Amino acid sequence: MSLESLREVRDRVLPMLELTADNYRNRVPFGYPNVVDNVEGGTVGLEIEPSYAIYFSTDGQDMFVEIYRRSPRTDNRAGAGYQKNAGQPLFDRRPLSPQVTDQELRNLIADLMSYFNMQPGLIHISDD
Repeated sequence: MSLESLREVRDRVLPMLELTADNYRNRVPFGYPNVVDNVEGGTVGLEIEPSYAIYFSTDGQDMFVEIYRRSPRTDNRAGAGYQKNAGQPLFDRRPLSPQVTDQELRNLIADLMSYFNMQPGLIHISDD
């Protein structure tokens, strides 16, 4: 059931992903963006660069949207109560309804693009 639902989502989201990839082709590192179209493997998505990606996936029963991004190096909301590691990878996994609307799909892609567009001008990302 879930693989069939992913196929239906794929048919609607793939043109959005391809358009986004075309719009960002000259703004990202060589070899990116990549549109991932592997419904049989349970994944459809877009990789903007190594640190920014969105995947629509299934585990065989439920569907999810997974957004990968880097944590910004500066965060005014970070308090003194914990250490904030710069450039730390973040993984955001959300359940996805089989009845997801086109507007919701566009908003999820827009979330990823806003993270990518608002990232600080990093030259290098290094481990602490």
